[in-house]
Amino acid sequence: MIVVTGATGQLGRLVVRDLLEKVPAERIVAAVRSPEKAGEFAAVGVDVRRADYDDPASLESAFAGAEKILLISGSEVGRRIAQHTATVEAAARSGARLLAYTSVLHADTTPLVLAPEHKATEDVIRGAGIPYTFLRNGWYTEVYADTITQAARTGSFIGSANAGRVASATRQDYAEAAVAVLTGEGHENKAYELSGDHAWSFPELAAEIATAAGRPVNYHNLSPERHRATLLEAGLPEPVADLLVGIDAGVSAGLLAATPGELRTLIGRPTTPLAETVRELLGGPDR
Repeated sequence: MIVVTGATGQLGRLVVRDLLEKVPAERIVAAVRSPEKAGEFAAVGVDVRRADYDDPASLESAFAGAEKILLISGSEVGRRIAQHTATVEAAARSGARLLAYTSVLHADTTPLVLAPEHKATEDVIRGAGIPYTFLRNGWYTEVYADTITQAARTGSFIGSANAGRVASATRQDYAEAAVAVLTGEGHENKAYELSGDHAWSFPELAAEIATAAGRPVNYHNLSPERHRATLLEAGLPEPVADLLVGIDAGVSAGLLAATPGELRTLIGRPTTPLAETVRELLGGPDR
């Protein structure tokens, strides 16, 4: 039995859909906070079970009979260590022979603002005594979906990443990597540094948006202070503005630029090019 947590999330849905192409539906468990949102999976025979990171009892039930578990990291920044710890403890008690976890690129060494909770979770997993695989996912290209659509409409976007580069890949790329681990062998106690094949800069992103949109698009690089102030003026809460500026600082420092090729190796094909994702987000060539 393969259990996927967060199975109705953006990444989790892709993982379950891809698993259905590899293994029978009755061998898949979609572990979700709200089972009523997983109707598409229940309809094809996937076992849908309630699993709330804040409810340890639900995790025990969700993991019953599990052979492999994919822990997709929670979305509540600041609460994830406690949530993940409860999930890891339930996974260890289940007797599963593999726990895969969606971490972040170079989680054990990077100063990236989002890394501490991932590093802490990896430490908890190592201490739990369960065989593990760390899927250290780099940046998702879709993180910039709103930026791309807004820039196509207005002709510009802002940031404070300077000439920093991002080796992003799509959620589909990362989902396929997770499926390769969950359906394969020999991945125990390994950490995979996963990222796109090519690292791009924000000016290059602007050029791709311009090509797809058929209009000039410019990237305006701001100081971190001005970037934060502009985000606050636009109505973003302070924690969100600080997070976005912190991420751009990480991009500027090259923390998301690594291209080790491990994602390409796991999925057996090149990662999805930036231009292709931009075109898809903007509705294709006939937009």
